[in-house]
Amino acid sequence: MRRLFRPLLPPPACLSPRAALLVALALNLAPTVHATAPASLHPLFERADFATPANVVDDACLAQWRQLGLTPARACSDAVFVRRAFLDVIGTLPTATETRRFLADPAPDKRRTLIEALLARDEFADYWAMKWSDLLRVKAEFPINLWPNAAQAYHRWIHTAVRDNLRYDEFARTLLTANGSNFRVGPANFYRAVQGRDPEALARAVALTLLGERAEKWPAARREGLAAFFAQVSYKPTGEWKEEIVFFDPARDPGRYTACVFPDGRAARLAPGTDPRAAFADWLVARDNPFFARAFVNRAWSWFFGRGIVHEPDDLRADNPPANPALLAALEREFVASGYDVKQLFRLILNSQTYQRSALAPGDDPRLEAQFAVYPLRRLEAEVLIDALNQITGTTEKYSSAIPEPYTYIPETQRAIALPDGSITSSFLETFGRAARDNGLESERNNGVTSGQRLHLLNSTHIKRKLETGRGLQPLLRAKRPLPASAEDLYLTLLSRRPTDDEIAAIAAYAEGHDTRTALLDTAWALINSAEFLYRH
Repeated sequence: MRRLFRPLLPPPACLSPRAALLVALALNLAPTVHATAPASLHPLFERADFATPANVVDDACLAQWRQLGLTPARACSDAVFVRRAFLDVIGTLPTATETRRFLADPAPDKRRTLIEALLARDEFADYWAMKWSDLLRVKAEFPINLWPNAAQAYHRWIHTAVRDNLRYDEFARTLLTANGSNFRVGPANFYRAVQGRDPEALARAVALTLLGERAEKWPAARREGLAAFFAQVSYKPTGEWKEEIVFFDPARDPGRYTACVFPDGRAARLAPGTDPRAAFADWLVARDNPFFARAFVNRAWSWFFGRGIVHEPDDLRADNPPANPALLAALEREFVASGYDVKQLFRLILNSQTYQRSALAPGDDPRLEAQFAVYPLRRLEAEVLIDALNQITGTTEKYSSAIPEPYTYIPETQRAIALPDGSITSSFLETFGRAARDNGLESERNNGVTSGQRLHLLNSTHIKRKLETGRGLQPLLRAKRPLPASAEDLYLTLLSRRPTDDEIAAIAAYAEGHDTRTALLDTAWALINSAEFLYRH
């Protein structure tokens, strides 16, 4: 049976002599924990199970598990939770100080308190603006070609909307009805950040982003009915290079797209000169619309669990049923009742016992993950990973864009999760599967593990320099302290937990042939190559 936190290492033949030593060390440091949980409690990753359900999420999930005869994973430990919550809510590792504070807090509601604090952090807007920028294709370069000014304006509007917790119905309405300069009116870029400007291309973007459906799979008549709402969207240039005005043009010939039909099959009745986009927005955000809230809560669920209740999260259709219909319906009701409050939806999910379960499955049944009875292992996104490495080592990263514009200059202190434009990148981000932002599909982001990624983390001068010269680890490496105390600091910094006695013994054994600084440095390098560091768990 495979280890849950086995290091992600390439074949030994690929490694330098020092890297081979790191392989051996990492194998010794890997906790002896399996993908399926032992019968007894594993205190490193689990705690005693919950007493009663926390909210409607748990009610729906528990009922489904009972019906299917599934035993869910136990509750995750506090050390696991603090790391998970930081990464899932703000895309940022907790510091050793933040972890110590949380672990020492005796308050019974400290998890709820932490969630509230994270939802209020500045990094929340940075991280979720990154998520939305993937879906909305915020990219200056080919094939989206927004150009830097427009990409900056679009990202700035998205970031502000997330920061201010703009109601989701208003967020969608603003995108759909936007007019104006793409350099000055950020949401006007919704109609430019597509690979075509014909009505059906716009309709496909609307369906994918706001309905969670792939309109290219629809019957032609249904697709044309939606496209008709966008057949009079026009574009005109200005005197500034690459600037365009997006606007509704009632004089534009819609061609064959004359019959505006809502996706539910009802024909729209529009007065002459009325912007059909406004009528579509009214239909979309109506409280009794069966498409709008369902699509978003399903997508939001996938952001926290790695898969939607309907999977894929942007492929909702009649022949792709939800794994738990009652759960999807409960989330939809709560979201509508909250007034489309995104943070309130996040609170509901994050405070549920379902979200707070361990990643140690109580068996090999594949339905456990499909039914959300165990927390899914997922590799950190490229941006989150490089930010974590920079935070730990106290280093920075260089980012650049192929477009020669002054607006693409990015200070090295910029965090990757806050990059405003998909064209601003680095070799690390490309290697680790950053979303291309070409089509708005969730699957554009690739969090799979490749040999190139393994070799980069284990054997590259890029990582070596960060560890050896970065100011972040130097105080710890120079400190004249007993090895157990230094090891604890290192583990809290990298893994958000304290080391076990066996792990301290393994480090001490390794240190017998090296000086303490080298032993701690190599331990840090080994740990960042472990799945416990690279994965959400």
